[in-house]
Amino acid sequence: MTKVVSHEDLKELVVKKLCEESVRQEEAEIVADVLIHANLRGVDSHGVMKTEHYVKRIQGGGLNIDSNPQIEKSSDTTAVYNGDNGFGHVIAKHSMDLAIQMAKDHGIGVVGVKRSSHCGALSYFVKQALDEKLIGVAMTHTETAVIPFGAAEPYFGTNPIAFGFPTNNEEPIIFDFATSKVAFGKVLNAIDHGQQIPADWGVDEEGNQTTDPSKVSYLHPFGEAKGYGLGFIVEIFAGLLTGSAFGPHITKMYVDYSKALDIGHFFMVLDPAKFIAAEDFLNNLDCMIREIHSLKPSKGFTKVLVPGEPEVIQEKIRRVDGIPLPESVFRYLNQSVKLS
Repeated sequence: MTKVVSHEDLKELVVKKLCEESVRQEEAEIVADVLIHANLRGVDSHGVMKTEHYVKRIQGGGLNIDSNPQIEKSSDTTAVYNGDNGFGHVIAKHSMDLAIQMAKDHGIGVVGVKRSSHCGALSYFVKQALDEKLIGVAMTHTETAVIPFGAAEPYFGTNPIAFGFPTNNEEPIIFDFATSKVAFGKVLNAIDHGQQIPADWGVDEEGNQTTDPSKVSYLHPFGEAKGYGLGFIVEIFAGLLTGSAFGPHITKMYVDYSKALDIGHFFMVLDPAKFIAAEDFLNNLDCMIREIHSLKPSKGFTKVLVPGEPEVIQEKIRRVDGIPLPESVFRYLNQSVKLS
């Protein structure tokens, strides 16, 4: 069973739920914005279903709602941001704001983040750069969940990366993907919906492939060695370069709720005007998108899409029709929280 809720009402529910745990109003609104952004794009694994988990981490002491983030190192174009183990969504937003300002001033801004927590969908943060007609890159790492190509046990996390490129008239390009075959949240989402999963998503504790999401212990990298290699690189940028915990040293997100995750993020913003006339870049990307759309589709396809376009289409639908939620998620959000 599902419950369809407008994104406006859903934000109100999430904000009130977090504020019940003494989360600061401004931060609760940022967290809700990031979560609902994911739901609108159809990435429900990173949407409001995560609220209950964050509440558990607050109650367990593993998420610092009284955090006081600080910039530890900085130059004209780089910074290290210590998140003091607060909400990753808030830390990431402020870090991207900092990178954007540096890019506006100097053409490039790079911010490494340490002592953070799960920050939600990276597409939200690269969109911040797009709104300023800048190019955005975001990376983060997660607890051990993915088996390296050729290994029989896991080491890296799902280690997502996102790119955002601004346009003039066409929809901006946002490409956000995990370096695992799928994000682990999609396995959890399948459990919530009582659905089976493809056999090549992950394996059980013994390394056997399974279609039962409740038995999945570890995931495969996408593209075998290529996904493994890219996940390795994300770990360097988000983990080693920021001085964060890495690989199996990261706290398990769904096991120890009393201990901070201590994860890192990496954000980079570029001003295309420092390379080419800004209007030429934007217009040429518009042209490339239109030319790709005009390509003859192969059998079984009606149109050739550009990266991130399925999520754009989904967002337009859900902004009008509402966001479908599993009944269990809606019940949780609505407990002791009544819409006015």
